[in-house]
Amino acid sequence: MANRIIYITDNDMRRLRELIIVAREFGKEDERYLQELENELNKGKVVKPQDIPPNVITMNSEVYLRDLNTKKEITYRLVFPEHADASQGRISILAPIGTALLGYSVGDTIEWKIPAGIAKLKVGKILYQPEAAGDYHL
Repeated sequence: MANRIIYITDNDMRRLRELIIVAREFGKEDERYLQELENELNKGKVVKPQDIPPNVITMNSEVYLRDLNTKKEITYRLVFPEHADASQGRISILAPIGTALLGYSVGDTIEWKIPAGIAKLKVGKILYQPEAAGDYHL
């Protein structure tokens, strides 16, 4: 993941910090994934939900992506672990790709390490962002 500032709503920041604490307390998640998420949150610029640009990926956003290595087009919704279902395109924030997506914007290229090398996804479009839709309770 690139070293740069990402934008995160204060609601998402609070809930994600709580998620990390609870996951560590109960040992339900791999520490490596929790540390990666924590690193991303530490880089985050916190903004009010009403102030986040509509082209930024937030929790529960649905995004259209293009894999720059395979040219495959995919759609994912970034969700909390309890709502994850890869077969439905719902990707957990604790999955490496989920952590990589948070806070990036339309037009950005997201890179992260995978066993086969470096995965590269370009954010093509945000199909749904809760904050842009006025859904601040998600």
